[in-house]
Amino acid sequence: MAFGFSPTQDQISVLQMVRRFVENEIVPVRAYYDEREEFPWPVIKKMAQTGILCMAGPEEISGYPWDHLTRAMAMEELARGCGGIATTPMANLLACEAVEIAGNPEQIEWWFTGLCQNGELGAYCVTEPNAGSDVASISTSARKDGNHYIINGTKCFISNGSVASKYVVLATLDKSKGHKGHTFFLVDRNWEGVSIGKREKKMGNRAADTAEVIFENVKVPESYRLGAEGEGFKIAMRTFVGSRPIIAAMGVGIGQFALDTARDYARERYQFGGPIANLQGIQFMLADMDIRIESARLLYQKAAWMLDNGLNAVRLSAIAKCYSADMAQRVTSDAVQILGGYGYMRDYPLEKAMRDAKLLQIVEGTSQIQRVIIARELLKD
Repeated sequence: MAFGFSPTQDQISVLQMVRRFVENEIVPVRAYYDEREEFPWPVIKKMAQTGILCMAGPEEISGYPWDHLTRAMAMEELARGCGGIATTPMANLLACEAVEIAGNPEQIEWWFTGLCQNGELGAYCVTEPNAGSDVASISTSARKDGNHYIINGTKCFISNGSVASKYVVLATLDKSKGHKGHTFFLVDRNWEGVSIGKREKKMGNRAADTAEVIFENVKVPESYRLGAEGEGFKIAMRTFVGSRPIIAAMGVGIGQFALDTARDYARERYQFGGPIANLQGIQFMLADMDIRIESARLLYQKAAWMLDNGLNAVRLSAIAKCYSADMAQRVTSDAVQILGGYGYMRDYPLEKAMRDAKLLQIVEGTSQIQRVIIARELLKD
């Protein structure tokens, strides 16, 4: 299980395909969708046609069963183009991760047929108004009724919330049991009682859909329970371990875009008789940005590699996510500083990258929560 630094030929082909897609389909329209806070359906439909939208699922039903490392590398490229647009396939992957972990063959076929063959979107419904980082505090309830469950509750800040066709929903069968009462369910958007609440207006990631999803006496067949009763919290934690390298890769993509923009500007901007790239102060800033980006890239790639090799990646997955999210915020801020007034203007894409980067310190466990996880793993016997 040696760790190598050369991508396989399959990975090279994937990255070339994704890079072409980013340059041709995302870069020309990213400012438009960010400015209008509009979901980029035309881009997403093209993603579905190329396979980028469904980086998981069995090959026999048109899925792309890429390993964690290939998925993460592809997400880096997408986020380099636009963090907001990249959030849609990221949210798909997050929901798919739970299905891959706990789904039986029938559930896997139902889920991935819609996503991989029909271009549908999925959403991972865990966060609630009073349960964000503290997943154990969810209040959405599930009550057994014959061979069905009745679900009631509201989920908030759900990526793909109002555009998804299928949901992975965490509910509690008995709140007095804490996380031991948590259970996951697969829910179809068209079932009676499912509705969309508030659509959020955000600082960044404006091309991504974020909304409330409301469940009112939703009747879920027993066969759509994901995993056993009481296994929901365990599945959720395993899902996050798999998804955190994806978030880390997005941070690297946004950071790389910021560095490339700052470097090119520094070469062209003349002050004090020459390009500002000749100034040691600017050179040190660029060097530090490069150090941070490359470090984050190695972290997410190793975490993904560990997952692909069946190793315990809890600690390194959290390290990768925490470091990369903090890095992206720092690097985009430094890039804006190098561009000065131009970096602050909305005419240039750099201020958008800085707004998009902030989400990574919050989503799927804040940077502070990642440090709790890292310390907990570090202090284990």
